Amino acid sequence: MSPILPPWRTLRADLSASVVVFLVALPLCVGIAVASGVPAELGLVTGIVGGIVVGCMPGSSIQVSGPAAGLTVLVAEAVDRYGLAGLGTIVLVAGLLQVGLGLLRLGRWFRAITVSVVQGMLAGIGLLLIAGQLYVLAGAATPHSGLGKFTGLPGLVSEVATSASALISLVVGGATIVVMVFWDSLPGRLRTVPGALVAVVAAAAVTAALGLPVDTIEVEGLLAAMQPSLGHWGTLTDLGVLATIATFTLVASAESLFSAAAVDRLHQGPRTDFDKELVAQGTGNAICGLLGALPMTAVIVRSSANVRAGARTKASRVLHGLWLLLFAAAAPGLIGLIPLPALAAVLIHAGVKLLPLRAMPQLWRDHRGEAVVLAVTALAILTTDMFTGVLVGLGLAVVKTAWETSHIRLTVHDADPGPIEVTITGNATFLRLPTILTTLNDLPADRTVRLDLRGLRHVDHACRTALDTWIETHNGNAGVSVHVVAPRPAEDDRPHTVDATE
Repeated sequence: MSPILPPWRTLRADLSASVVVFLVALPLCVGIAVASGVPAELGLVTGIVGGIVVGCMPGSSIQVSGPAAGLTVLVAEAVDRYGLAGLGTIVLVAGLLQVGLGLLRLGRWFRAITVSVVQGMLAGIGLLLIAGQLYVLAGAATPHSGLGKFTGLPGLVSEVATSASALISLVVGGATIVVMVFWDSLPGRLRTVPGALVAVVAAAAVTAALGLPVDTIEVEGLLAAMQPSLGHWGTLTDLGVLATIATFTLVASAESLFSAAAVDRLHQGPRTDFDKELVAQGTGNAICGLLGALPMTAVIVRSSANVRAGARTKASRVLHGLWLLLFAAAAPGLIGLIPLPALAAVLIHAGVKLLPLRAMPQLWRDHRGEAVVLAVTALAILTTDMFTGVLVGLGLAVVKTAWETSHIRLTVHDADPGPIEVTITGNATFLRLPTILTTLNDLPADRTVRLDLRGLRHVDHACRTALDTWIETHNGNAGVSVHVVAPRPAEDDRPHTVDATE
């Protein structure tokens, strides 16, 4: 357990941690909003709600909520199809669904989603985020489709090579990435100030001082950017909207609860109550939907920064939301100085962190099937959309698990001139039915068979029907029979023999 500190020292630790989390969250909130195709201020609104509202609610005491890079692609697609008003309704209903799932105590079941599907989902999002932000890095228009972002890269290279303004924009963004990578390699004390903030401030200062022809963020003001609404309920008749709501609910809940499990491993404080955390996340999303802001999840980058900065209680994440509110109210004009390629660089850096670059080689060596599920999920997201990709990944994971648990072994021993001994052990499911029938059908039709089923742990209906049919067919041959050896009921473990001819 963490040592108990006096109240004044606890408050000082939380205050210090809240400033660090605020500095981490500020560029990410703005960058994710811009990448999602909404006003930058809406990212700050989500961060404020995640800090002040969700931060006060029970569930997790340390993890921090706000707009997440993992939802950027999905939000951009929703805004493109349904507009900001439609996004508000989607986020509102998804939040209400999360609250309902939490109240029904279903939060813990989100942990049943295989990690490979979640990693594949994040990998697909990361790849799309990186590919999309490369265009912003060069000041070019970003293609809408996932595949278009990749197939358009050769044309982007040509544009950069022939355009001075695109080259300058690329240099600003590239320099921002270099600063972030260099900052991450510095000693711990210097890294108290987040590298993303240092890089963005430096890029803004250099761009303004030199008067570089680089696009900057358009600022509307906090109140002007928000479009409060009780929801456009008529849109819920659209199947596409319903599918998007389901995707938001699934992805946001899974990402938040996986983050909670990861954060719990980083500290010795109280563990997360997954059901209460799901209610808290849903409440935050419902409020964000009412305000017309971005959806939120618990974010591992901000949460781990909170732990490393020494946070002790919920006060740190609440205070970080308060600092975001004060910044948005007192200094909104500073946002307009940030160059777009610098924000693109921040998101590319965040997108790379979503890729399982270190985990994939080990996963391929130890659990090749899981690695395949991860890769297929990511590929499906790239070629279709988020909802379809996640469904494909979940379906493949279920099939893989069913196949792996359907282990069966057939042993044939021909003790001529006696009966042929056939032993079947394991789990007999329809997935292994071809193997079972091939082996049995290859047995001589004019010989008696002794079929030992004592080693079977499970027989599904398809296999039971197939075995009964094969036994009847074999018994139809003159002068032969099948003797089945099966276990007695649980109170008597001794084997008994049943003559299938009786």
